[in-house]
Amino acid sequence: MANRGPSYGLSREVQEKIEQKYDPELESRLAAWMVLQCGEGAEPPPPGREAFQRWLMDGTILCKLINSLHPTGQEPVPKISESKMAFKQMEQISQFLKAAETYGVRTTDIFQTVDLWEGKDMAAVQRTLMALGSVAVTKDDGCYRGEPSWFHRKAQQNRRGFSEEQLRRGQSVIGLQMGSNKGASQAGMTGYGTPRQIL
Repeated sequence: MANRGPSYGLSREVQEKIEQKYDPELESRLAAWMVLQCGEGAEPPPPGREAFQRWLMDGTILCKLINSLHPTGQEPVPKISESKMAFKQMEQISQFLKAAETYGVRTTDIFQTVDLWEGKDMAAVQRTLMALGSVAVTKDDGCYRGEPSWFHRKAQQNRRGFSEEQLRRGQSVIGLQMGSNKGASQAGMTGYGTPRQIL
């Protein structure tokens, strides 16, 4: 992790809770999918959270991954740099995040650049990659490589079409949401704010 000393007290407790959310089994499945999706030249990392973070930290694998989910000639990251400079690597991570959001990953599922770069929240990185895989499986556009059962399909919209006659019939029915007074009336009620009459 990037030149940080150990944390103590409350900061340490928070960091431990974040680290408990990291799933080693999910790591191996994600790494296998990313290697398969990226194709030639991609080597899986050794097992472990730190090794997974170092593998993704420069952003090259992430950019190759998002490019492989698009047809040839429509890649969102045109130039992938192998630079060792920190700002270049962080820029590539940002390009991946922007492209993932454009691809269909919800903003709430996207990690922050520092979560990966400093290794602060690798569970968030896993969530983003899972969401990306789910969107890719759901799109079913021929770019996804891997086992479809590795990711959940996202729900698709199911539009209903009603004829004019059905819409007219629906206007004459009082829906249960509108309620019913079941014969109640205001007989015997006094005005609001009037004191109670005691005889």
